Amino acid sequence: MKIHIPSPLRSYTKNESIVESHGSSVRELLQNLDHAYPGIRFRMIDEQDGIRQHIRIFVERNQVTDLSMPLKGNELVHIICALSGG
Repeated sequence: MKIHIPSPLRSYTKNESIVESHGSSVRELLQNLDHAYPGIRFRMIDEQDGIRQHIRIFVERNQVTDLSMPLKGNELVHIICALSGG
């Protein structure tokens, strides 16, 4: 499954904007992504296993609110980081 990685997280993926991973749920997908790119999951998921406030994850066009969301294996996943500053 292809995952679009936002610019702020590309230091984990050796500057790759699109990477591949697999999993039967979003949680498993992110665990496998972290196995391939150590540390990236912590930047998106907090200590309570929730999606961090500044992160949005979309599977196809559906926003992920629950990491147990099942995956079919051929979806396109987008990870979005909110911008902040002044």
